[in-house]
Amino acid sequence: MDTPAEVSVVIPTRNRPELLTRAVRSVLAQNMPDFEVVVVIDGPDDVTSKALAEIGDPRVRTVPLDRKGGAPNARNQGVRAARAPWTALLDDDDEWLPHKLAVQLSLALHAGAPRPIVASRLFNRTPRAEFVMPRRLPAGGEHLSEYCTVRKGLFHGEGFIQTSTIMAPTDLLREVPFTVGLRRQQELDWALRAIRAAGTALLMADEPLVVWHQDEDRERISLQMPYESQMAWLRRNRELFTPRAYAAFTLSVMSSMAAPTRKLAVFRELLAEARGHGRPSAVDYLTHLQIWALPPRVRHVLRDRILGRG
Repeated sequence: MDTPAEVSVVIPTRNRPELLTRAVRSVLAQNMPDFEVVVVIDGPDDVTSKALAEIGDPRVRTVPLDRKGGAPNARNQGVRAARAPWTALLDDDDEWLPHKLAVQLSLALHAGAPRPIVASRLFNRTPRAEFVMPRRLPAGGEHLSEYCTVRKGLFHGEGFIQTSTIMAPTDLLREVPFTVGLRRQQELDWALRAIRAAGTALLMADEPLVVWHQDEDRERISLQMPYESQMAWLRRNRELFTPRAYAAFTLSVMSSMAAPTRKLAVFRELLAEARGHGRPSAVDYLTHLQIWALPPRVRHVLRDRILGRG
């Protein structure tokens, strides 16, 4: 590389060479030149290594891992290998718009905080619809946990942060690594911990800069429902949430994960958790009820129609 990279782009991957190729090419199409792409191959995967070699761009290098350790571990390994002062994260099944890095780097360099976390809106693309998320940006002084969890509508949230939108100082990502072994809410867990570090602030680009692909015929960890382990994570991390946010998260996200059990005891457990350690609103109670009353596909269709009109 002729000039030092300003941004390291970390992409964890395993056994998805076609999707990875699309993701990498969306980075190589950025309209700023000074970046490197660090692809972390999460365990032995000759097909992916071959696909990357065929791209043939010197800005792309690989970090092959000896064994599969999961996306959070792969991201952490990629951050350790990063050479630039800023690191941007990209999941292998998503893609960026060409001006993504330039917009975020400009925001970062003009931020009032010494270690800004920069995210953005995105295009959420599903087989049924495409719409922009999040519906709104954080308000001044709003606690990040409330921005990401508190709902105004029954079928969707207002705030959101997704991994492929995140750019942050490399030293911050090393100081606050992703939680290895966490299967869901990886970016929320990281953001709530990172924003507590000295000198940080969350900035969010108003325009969508990422395409978030949600192909429902493809296996995704984010569609699996490890209810018990996720509940244990939530209870361990109550201090990261305000009481208002804790109740909202319990009666929306945790409720969605637990509803397939169809167990009245679990329904009551979540209510007790929200009331005992949080401050539920009427919307939270109604959200909990509709999650358990309506089949998931019906709720998803209603959500997409509502968001699509927004």
